[in-house]
Amino acid sequence: MFGVTDFNRAFHLLSDKLTRWVQQFILLLPNLLIALLILVITYFTAGLLRRLVNKFLGRVSASGSLNNLIETTTYVGVLVVGIFFTLEVLSLDKTVTSLLAGVGIIGLALGFAFQDIAANFISGIIIAVQRPFTVGDVIQTETYFGTIESINLRTLDLRQVTGELVRVPNRKVFESSVINFTVTTRRRVDVQCGVGYDADLEQVRATVLGCMADFPNLLTDRPVEVMFTAFADSSITFVLRFWIPYQRQVDYVGAKSEAIIRIKRAFDAAGIAIPFPIRTLDISPALLAQLGRLLPKA
Repeated sequence: MFGVTDFNRAFHLLSDKLTRWVQQFILLLPNLLIALLILVITYFTAGLLRRLVNKFLGRVSASGSLNNLIETTTYVGVLVVGIFFTLEVLSLDKTVTSLLAGVGIIGLALGFAFQDIAANFISGIIIAVQRPFTVGDVIQTETYFGTIESINLRTLDLRQVTGELVRVPNRKVFESSVINFTVTTRRRVDVQCGVGYDADLEQVRATVLGCMADFPNLLTDRPVEVMFTAFADSSITFVLRFWIPYQRQVDYVGAKSEAIIRIKRAFDAAGIAIPFPIRTLDISPALLAQLGRLLPKA
């Protein structure tokens, strides 16, 4: 049975244990105060650096997503360094080592698990830094064509000319060829057409150049060209080339439509025909005789 002697012994053991804990706490109290001071200083330092980085990046970078990423990384990095210093002051060296090892293992595992997301994220950072295009530019990727509405760290929002919004992963944009139609503010319009073999080609050239004389928004520093390209099956083909100012896709489409209208009107006035596709059937006399026997006689 549990007697008085056993109770006294257990009480003394518990009292000794509590006394040692209190003594260790008193010895550790200066380190706790220093650790608390380090945490407070770290918190305010992280906030101050975040505000300074925000002001600096606002002057040199127009990418809100990239600026927010750098600010958050700076803030979290300072906090992590302060926490590690706090653990060192508290003599928790093994805890620091375990945390570093755990962070490394977790980072490696996440890298393999989310490598596509990481690739899009890194590509978004590179695009934000290099800025090969901006919001409002008209671009063409290997698959899509449209106007950029927003550039994020993971995707690029592209509004197609037919109205659909496409979110293209940044890795696809970064790794593929991209045509930026807005960067030069001008574009060449090519209009293909054909005339009959009996047409006077010199007259055709003069007629096409004449109908383009007062073309709206035509860039005069580049000549209007009419180039005959091939002897096709039913016509001699040519291409009309001219340059216009370009800001939106409607500028290009509208100029091409106006050129087609002018060419058709000018050809009608000059009596120049745009031939239909022609197919010639060669039927042998034996086949004609056979068909004559099969067809009913009137």
